[in-house]
Amino acid sequence: MGTPEFAVPSLRALCEHGYEVVGVFTQPDRPSGRGNKVRKSPVKVYAEAAGIPVFQPEKIRRDGVEDLSRLQPDLCVTAAFGQILSQEILDIPPMGTVNVHASLLPRHRGSAPIAWAILQGDAEIGVTTMLTARGIDNGDMLLKASQVRDVSLTCGEMTEKLSQIGADLLLSTLREMEAGTLVPEKQKEEDMTYDPMLQKEMGIIDWTQSGAQVRDRIHGLNPWPACTVPFEGGRLKLLRAQAVEGEGKPGTVLISDSREGLVIACGEGAVRILEMQASGGRAMAAKDYLRGHAIDVGTILEETE
Repeated sequence: MGTPEFAVPSLRALCEHGYEVVGVFTQPDRPSGRGNKVRKSPVKVYAEAAGIPVFQPEKIRRDGVEDLSRLQPDLCVTAAFGQILSQEILDIPPMGTVNVHASLLPRHRGSAPIAWAILQGDAEIGVTTMLTARGIDNGDMLLKASQVRDVSLTCGEMTEKLSQIGADLLLSTLREMEAGTLVPEKQKEEDMTYDPMLQKEMGIIDWTQSGAQVRDRIHGLNPWPACTVPFEGGRLKLLRAQAVEGEGKPGTVLISDSREGLVIACGEGAVRILEMQASGGRAMAAKDYLRGHAIDVGTILEETE
């Protein structure tokens, strides 16, 4: 059970390591992208190419019980499925349901754990496999894989990296489950954090934060919803940045040229914008953008009423 790109490596790992995947459940096809064209989920695309039956219930706890029961799975695996499983669903596989969750639980329960780990400046990032229980990411933990966060990576890049780590961790989890050596560990509720869904308005930058915090916001919200600033009647997307030294009124352009790029003052230090995108344009290096577009030093890139 999975939907986005993050889930594909876990499905591929099952298929390539001898596990019989009797069915895939994924979210219904949705309109997305330019033109709102209806698209299949990445998991559905892989499953169809692999000849695996695909089921797309609007709500699995209401519309998917019979289909799942008919498949008689020994075990279910979930990875960013996007739906909450009822106890009736959880009771179907005799070995339970293993979830691949992209955080170091019990931190960052919820639907956007990688983005929130970056937004909150976590020093470590990782994946946890867990036994799914009723509720949101609250089941017993099985295995973890962690690493020091590379602050230069965006959420999209970190998601791709952790999806591969999650697939490997899933295989290790299943091997230990088969060997009978797996010891589930209860989550400490006092250490739990739950993060809400990302919202478009989160892309407005608070320049009074430090340069490191602004960098993490830009990276944590790339690719969606992306941080934007108003400029010349449109909006510029800020896609990649690094924290640098600098001083000035927060939101003020300190440097703007094709050699040094775009440097903007923050509440503490500054950020150098490395990649950006104008309205209707393509993403490009900030230095390349500034070769053809002037952003005057002293410009204040803040929201106006």
